[in-house]
Amino acid sequence: MHRARIFPQLTRQFAAWVLALVASVLLAVPAAAQPRPAPPTPLFGSDKIPVELYAAGAPVEGKEWLLALHFTPSAPEWHGYWSNPGDAGAGMKLKLDLPPDWEVGEPLYPVPHKLVLAGLMNHIYEGPYTILVPVTPGPSVKLMDMGPVKASVDYLACSDVCVPQHADLVARSGGDFARWRAEIAPLLDARATFAIERQTLRIAIPLPQGMALADPHVFVANERLVAHAAPQVFRRVGDWLVAEIPLDEYGTREAAALAGILSFGEGAGGVRFVADLGTVPSGGELVAGTGTAPAAGAPLWTLILGALAGGLLLNIMPCVFPILSLKAIALARAGESEAQARAEGVAYTAGVVIACLGLGAVLLALRAAGEQVGWAFQLQEPGVVVALLVLAAVITANFAGLFELPAISVNMGGEKTGAFATGLLAAFVATPCTGPFMAAALGAALLLPVPQALLLFGMLGLGLALPFLLLGFVPPLRRMLPKPGAWMERFRRIMALPMALTALALLWLTVQLGGKPFGLIALVLVFGVVAALFVVGKLQRAGKMAWPAFGLVAAPFLAFALIGLPSVYEAKAARAHQSILASKPFSADALAAARASGKPVFLYFTADWCITCKANEAAAIERESTRAAFEAAGVQVLVGDWSEGDEAITAFLTQQGAAGVPLYLWYAPGAASPEQLPQVLTPGLLEQRASAGG
Repeated sequence: MHRARIFPQLTRQFAAWVLALVASVLLAVPAAAQPRPAPPTPLFGSDKIPVELYAAGAPVEGKEWLLALHFTPSAPEWHGYWSNPGDAGAGMKLKLDLPPDWEVGEPLYPVPHKLVLAGLMNHIYEGPYTILVPVTPGPSVKLMDMGPVKASVDYLACSDVCVPQHADLVARSGGDFARWRAEIAPLLDARATFAIERQTLRIAIPLPQGMALADPHVFVANERLVAHAAPQVFRRVGDWLVAEIPLDEYGTREAAALAGILSFGEGAGGVRFVADLGTVPSGGELVAGTGTAPAAGAPLWTLILGALAGGLLLNIMPCVFPILSLKAIALARAGESEAQARAEGVAYTAGVVIACLGLGAVLLALRAAGEQVGWAFQLQEPGVVVALLVLAAVITANFAGLFELPAISVNMGGEKTGAFATGLLAAFVATPCTGPFMAAALGAALLLPVPQALLLFGMLGLGLALPFLLLGFVPPLRRMLPKPGAWMERFRRIMALPMALTALALLWLTVQLGGKPFGLIALVLVFGVVAALFVVGKLQRAGKMAWPAFGLVAAPFLAFALIGLPSVYEAKAARAHQSILASKPFSADALAAARASGKPVFLYFTADWCITCKANEAAAIERESTRAAFEAAGVQVLVGDWSEGDEAITAFLTQQGAAGVPLYLWYAPGAASPEQLPQVLTPGLLEQRASAGG
């Protein structure tokens, strides 16, 4: 009876369970029939350069464990980037899903390649490449079974266009880790040193002296520090390889530590280095094939001939016009006697050569100290220009017969020391501009060891003095000159006019460099010195002691100038060059933008004190026909004004193998490098280039 009551109750409960199950299935059918929402689509894919993540075995606490990101471009035109992409592009960004007690090291890269587009340097990888990531597992590796490591990576794929890439990865075993390790640039055991000197980063990398270098290049890992596209200079100093790289004009200009990769050349491998701030050796032997100016790797004998020919041609360059009066009187005196002609020829030559050697030595010393200076640095200093102004005024007064100075040849005194002094002055004033042949030789001199550089400076002086030296030692040439006589005194007074014009030009340059108040005080100084010389001349003609009076009259003016000139000097900011052409001031960014426009680019460097520059501007640049041709062809014009010295311009001139101005560069659309135009421009040259470029 009891069992009969229980059974129907269980039967009813079972039936209820069955009905509930059936109902739940029926209710679930419509829901299952609805389409499920699709997972969110990632913003970027990885189809241009697919990437895979591999792990080198199982992780062990405290031991380095490698992960590998293997990139395989889908087509040959796609390339990826190094950690520092250069002037364009983007480096990889990696996120790993790891416990917090695991340490992730810096990714390790193979040696990148250089790719220059529109003047911008890119550090790239073409074809498949692999980046290794060192990981040091922590204690948690013993406490859990993590499963595969997951990663998220963002990177850039570029060809004619750039496409961002993104991939979410899961590490798997396998991969060719032996080959991938061999492809990574090995780390040098010894640390390098580096120093930042003005506009240049100098790095001393420990490298055996006997190691061959085909075409070295340093890839600097620090971003916004160096000008990546600038040529790099390499020198051997024992077992150190010293690299000199111009700084980024708008970069950080400082670094507490430095890292990078030294490439031995395309396809030749390379090494990684880490550098500490310290002392970098100077001097050394230039390494050929370093991307420096072509002349730097030329045979020394060709550079010597270039310096000699450059100095010889400098005699007919407009730069020499201001001192033609000095040379004319010296040449006239050479006809007095054979012995005197030879003596004066040697003395004049010695003065010119010593002046060129002295200027070269000072230039090299300043550059070794980190100063960015070039040839003609003396005329970029307002104090030097004021001194030359006073000297030009003194010589003018002497030529005009205002006073006599027997020790100087310009007053017909007959002393060999006068010819020597004339040579010193001629070289000092005539050498700021550069002429044909001279530019390549002096550009190389800035890169060569000191003895070879000084040899080139000396040969430049010999070339400049050679015509006068030949007159002293070749009688037939000397017989072509007029015989000495009374006419020489009249000739000397006539020569006062061009020397006075030189003084006026120096006064104008003084105003340009320091401002109008600066120029006014310099003019007061000149007036005081000339007034003192007038008094000296009066006393000389009366047969009285003259030079103490000069000190009494000139001293107050000199004291006034010493106090007043520094107080009113105004350093000019970058100024717009006055031109009928639609020109812009030179800068690295302006040049890159102009070249990226797809139009021809004309870049020229000038200075107020460079007479050759001004002659070229009058003859070939500042012409209506040139302006019309440039407008028709869409030529972009950039001007670098080097009148007061500019470190960025000096660095660029050095990169182009030029020691001074003028320098004229023509960038054809799409050309990898510029064409260097002659330093003496003919009237139709630029119009022809514009027509061809347009």
